[in-house]
Amino acid sequence: MYRYDEFDHAFVRARTEQFRDQVRRRLSGELSEDEFKPLRLMNGVYLQLHAYMLRVAVPYGTLSGTQMRMLARIAREYDRGYGHFTTRQNIQFNWPKLADIPAILDLLAEVEMHAIQTSGNCIRNVTADHFAGAAADEHADPRPYAEIIRQWSSIHPEFTFLPRKFKVAVSGAERDRAAIRVHDIGLQIRRDEAGNLGFEVWVGGGQGRTPMIAKKVRDFVAEEDLLAYLEAILRTYNRYGRRDNKYKARIKILVHETGIDELKRDIEAEFEEIRGGALTLPQDSVDAIEAYFAPPAFEVEAVGETPASNDPLFAAWTETNVHAHKQPGYASVTISLKPIGGIPGDATAEQMEAVAEIAERFSFGEIRVSHEQNLVLPHVAQRDLPAVHAALIEAELAEANAGLVTDIIACPGLDYCALANARSIPVSQRLSERFGDAARQREIGPLSIKISGCINACGHHHVGHIGILGVDRKGEELYQITLGGAPGEDAAIGAIVGRGFSEDAVIDAVETVVDTYLALRTGPQEPFLAAYRRLGDQPFKEALYGPQRTAA
Repeated sequence: MYRYDEFDHAFVRARTEQFRDQVRRRLSGELSEDEFKPLRLMNGVYLQLHAYMLRVAVPYGTLSGTQMRMLARIAREYDRGYGHFTTRQNIQFNWPKLADIPAILDLLAEVEMHAIQTSGNCIRNVTADHFAGAAADEHADPRPYAEIIRQWSSIHPEFTFLPRKFKVAVSGAERDRAAIRVHDIGLQIRRDEAGNLGFEVWVGGGQGRTPMIAKKVRDFVAEEDLLAYLEAILRTYNRYGRRDNKYKARIKILVHETGIDELKRDIEAEFEEIRGGALTLPQDSVDAIEAYFAPPAFEVEAVGETPASNDPLFAAWTETNVHAHKQPGYASVTISLKPIGGIPGDATAEQMEAVAEIAERFSFGEIRVSHEQNLVLPHVAQRDLPAVHAALIEAELAEANAGLVTDIIACPGLDYCALANARSIPVSQRLSERFGDAARQREIGPLSIKISGCINACGHHHVGHIGILGVDRKGEELYQITLGGAPGEDAAIGAIVGRGFSEDAVIDAVETVVDTYLALRTGPQEPFLAAYRRLGDQPFKEALYGPQRTAA
């Protein structure tokens, strides 16, 4: 894992001291809330419906056991005993007192963490495949490049005040588990015919008010040119991106309004002007960063297969939550933060401490946060899986539902967020309970439900197989259903099937969609997304609204 150098330590400490003074001035009334807002946003502090919220950066979703223990301590001492893991691979604390936030930032700095650039119109936390360094299908571990991008983008003077927030994701595998096509910039690691490493580059993806799938702008950018090409994209966006309307300020709108061919010409012209020199990525720097992400000390001798067990709970868990590893004898484990009837992404301080201990005992002290709001133990010996499962049961973290219908993504919604139009959490809880039967979940198979409480789409509803969007209609919370979304290499934006439903009715409506799929699929091997793409939306509209009422 990456370790801070002297600059990192000095910079984070200086920023914390600066913010401590800004908080003092706000509390004394010297600064108004309007004056304080841009200052707090630069330090990851939001003002929600009921309290301030602190969003902590977890670069490319990688945590140590020590860092997780600190997050648990902060949750216990400064919040209400829990934290919320997000789709940006970060963690949020929903109830800190403003006066305490500088002290929290001091504690974070002790374990090489901070909240810088988790908000504001800047380059946000760079995300990556949560199985990075462990996945058998990756060309290279994307985390060294995500770290290089983090260092390049942190307080970059040209990109500190962009037209709008900017998100980058990196995938190193054939299967896209980082959702790169719904990011402002998506990078897919490739190798050319000579075996040289480089990047396929996608630009202009995003969700929110105007969801779009990114366009490919380059088949291959050489490793040494990565920063120069990224800088060319950001300079082009900074020059031409709209600042007159925040709803049209993302780079996806620039791509749409300019056209990808013209934008590519602008990017390439900028790239040719700045490539080489200081922006060339030196191999010794790449090697130095890669050394931080060297594989752990795997046992080179065979460490055994997953032990046989007559425990049906263990068998179900290994089927859904245990994943193939590139190292023989090892596996990766998804820790579900989606208990039946629970709040997606939440973990108590006690659970965070339990995960830290399990990681230190069985996963070389390493933990990942996934953009699916779960945690991952990336490197577990197969022989240790029963012990890991038993420890997770004790911590109430052994839900065997990764990738199934109850593995629901949901934003905080109107229970917390000042931007939301409707609640997300109660809907996710009720759907989880409706589909909670383990046998039924396995009958349904892989199916993603994603819920957003407003059009900003923090719950990624646009790319859910079944997406739910909360809207306000004359003071009433209604929920639109979208079908057919996907975030991966087959990325698609879901289509709205028709008018919205009340909170009670949307639970039944989702069940109707699922039952329609089960009735029309060619067999258990045809997953929901494949069936939807084969059938189209008409059967689902008819099931929801009747044959005479299918208009959107």
